[in-house]
Amino acid sequence: MTTAPDRAPLTATMRERVVEAAVALTTEVGWAQVTMARIADRVGVSRQTVYNEVGTKPGLAEAMILHELDRFLGVVNLAFDDAPTDLVEAIRGATRGVLELAQDNPLLHAVVSATHGADTELLPLLTTHAESLLAAAKIVIKDRIEPYALALDDEHLEAAIDMVVRVVLSHVMQPSASPADTSADIAWIAARVLRP
Repeated sequence: MTTAPDRAPLTATMRERVVEAAVALTTEVGWAQVTMARIADRVGVSRQTVYNEVGTKPGLAEAMILHELDRFLGVVNLAFDDAPTDLVEAIRGATRGVLELAQDNPLLHAVVSATHGADTELLPLLTTHAESLLAAAKIVIKDRIEPYALALDDEHLEAAIDMVVRVVLSHVMQPSASPADTSADIAWIAARVLRP
């Protein structure tokens, strides 16, 4: 008879298993040392299977970042669920949750700390080439904001969402205060923009 712990790994797709192995290897040995062969060994599959799931190493890098983004957006969704009638409080909670998760995120720390060495290939995915990350985050925020009554036209709402997402990402990459203090500051700014 199979126990629940034995069944849990089988529920992850092969792609998820490959990406999770890549995240673990990146945090253990650094991105420069991650190879498709090492991932294949860790997952227990062939190198070709890894290539079939994620394509090239740059494709793997993007998959890792988007995998982590899903975790962060899960925190955002929970914060909005907790404040269904107060948008500013939802933004405060989402920002605090994201910043707290970022504090303890091993992949994020591996990417940011790599800037001090030669292993900087992942950093542009969070900074200068972060279009897919930003687009995904803005779509989730826009969907979550729709139920709230706002006196903003679409153009200004887009600008407000863009501002909040970019400011939060900036603090994820380079925190300047505690998550509680930063989220309070961002919520204060959002209140000035979003409340008539």
